[in-house]
Amino acid sequence: MPDKKATPTDITLHQQSRILETVFDDGSKFELPCEYLRVYSPSAEVRGHGPGQEVLQIGKEKVNIVAVEPVGTYAVMLRFDDGHDTGIFSWQTLYELGVNRQQYWADYLQRLADAGHHRDPQPYDEMMSSD
Repeated sequence: MPDKKATPTDITLHQQSRILETVFDDGSKFELPCEYLRVYSPSAEVRGHGPGQEVLQIGKEKVNIVAVEPVGTYAVMLRFDDGHDTGIFSWQTLYELGVNRQQYWADYLQRLADAGHHRDPQPYDEMMSSD
């Protein structure tokens, strides 16, 4: 994770395009698809309770966020329309997901392929593989 303690200055949910836009106090701006946030949720349901216990998330191409709720002054809880609402996304987690978006997305696509799963292409796919 980055050492910097970046704080968001703006978080905007674009439900039609299924993108969460985050702007941080260091000037960084990230456009994070709901699918990406769902499959990298920091919840135990997704990450497990320890190394090697991660659960591959499949079929999340059309997932959307229905609510962004503040958690103190350090995080947000994202409520997804598939019922998932247990991941608390700290500012550091959102920043890390933004900074590492390309690599994490490529890793996810590879894990899907390795598991024999097909993913339907989405409009934001090109954005996810480029900066």
